[in-house]
Amino acid sequence: MTEVVGIRFKKAGKMYYFDPAGLKLEKEDGVIVETVRGMEFGTVVKENSFVDDKTIVPPLKKVLRKATAVDHKTVESNRKKEKDAFGICLEKIVRLGLDMKLVDVEMTFDRNKLIFYFTSDDRVDFRELVKELAAVFRMRIELRQIGVRDEAKMLNGIGICGRPLCCASFLGDFHPVSIKMAKEQSLSLNPTKISGICGRLMCCLKYEEEVYEELNRKLPRVGDIISTPDGTGEILSTNVLMQQVKAAVRKTENDPPTIGFYHVDEIKLIRSKRKRKQEAESIPEELKAYED
Repeated sequence: MTEVVGIRFKKAGKMYYFDPAGLKLEKEDGVIVETVRGMEFGTVVKENSFVDDKTIVPPLKKVLRKATAVDHKTVESNRKKEKDAFGICLEKIVRLGLDMKLVDVEMTFDRNKLIFYFTSDDRVDFRELVKELAAVFRMRIELRQIGVRDEAKMLNGIGICGRPLCCASFLGDFHPVSIKMAKEQSLSLNPTKISGICGRLMCCLKYEEEVYEELNRKLPRVGDIISTPDGTGEILSTNVLMQQVKAAVRKTENDPPTIGFYHVDEIKLIRSKRKRKQEAESIPEELKAYED
């Protein structure tokens, strides 16, 4: 077991483990740590704890010190410089006629590097831009192309649910989201209704996927023939959360069908109309472009 603290460098960024180096740290403590990018300011999100050696990649970098009042002022100063750098870079992009959208600027705590994040549909030759930026700021310059999901995470916004975006609020990592998840949850396959402002499928489709998969395993499908307490019937619809089916049931072959609702424990599958694998493969190709 190894003693670690969990630290984030952005509000909803990924959590990294560091060696506390004998310091007792609490949540929300500001700290200065050594990273591959140099000295950085981070916030403790997981206090001192012990984790299995298999969950970390040694050697762990150490926490240098708790952040002081001077360190906090340095961070505030860096944020102001980032805003200035954003405006300068934007002007140069327009002047050079580059097909790119500037999203964010980040300055390392030690002011050794400026990182400019941008999106573009194509590859961009930004060598001239880097030269001009280096001449202005006199520090290392890095331009990093990001995807649409990362852009939404950086810019934040309001989702169709009326709440701030999950990716910008608390999600440390993105997880793959597929059309199959929407189908498992009986949601509309209209991309405009299940896509976020980034244009990709909403991250929240992933939240309840495991529960829906487990519940769907217990339910037959629409069109399946089942045995019920009232006779044999064909399933017309299903309610996954209530574990209930709606079926057209006949007591005998000559009787007219009646509509009944049955819990999954009351029925028995006689014949399946369609395999689950076939249903998964029935997703239109054009919808798969929204997956990530």
